[in-house]
Amino acid sequence: MNVRPLHDRVIVKRVEGEEKTKGGIIIPDTAKEKPIEGVVVAVGNGKILENGTKMPLEVKAGDRILFGKYAGTEIKIEGEEHLIMREDDIIAIVQ
Repeated sequence: MNVRPLHDRVIVKRVEGEEKTKGGIIIPDTAKEKPIEGVVVAVGNGKILENGTKMPLEVKAGDRILFGKYAGTEIKIEGEEHLIMREDDIIAIVQ
């Protein structure tokens, strides 16, 4: 399935968190926090400003990003969980 978000929205796949601590303790699924890091899968065309011009997005597909803990809406694409969020919800691009 080919999905392209509209305007200033992006589709993000979460990067899985660590299964073990540095000391070797295995973290159960119930104790894990959802990661706030992900990879951009698809981006929209850009944000439409009040004067009608289109401002392109700063992120692109393949960028590794950080986002807010409660940002975005969870969706399933071909059985895999993704998030769809506005570019404003993105905190940083990881270099």
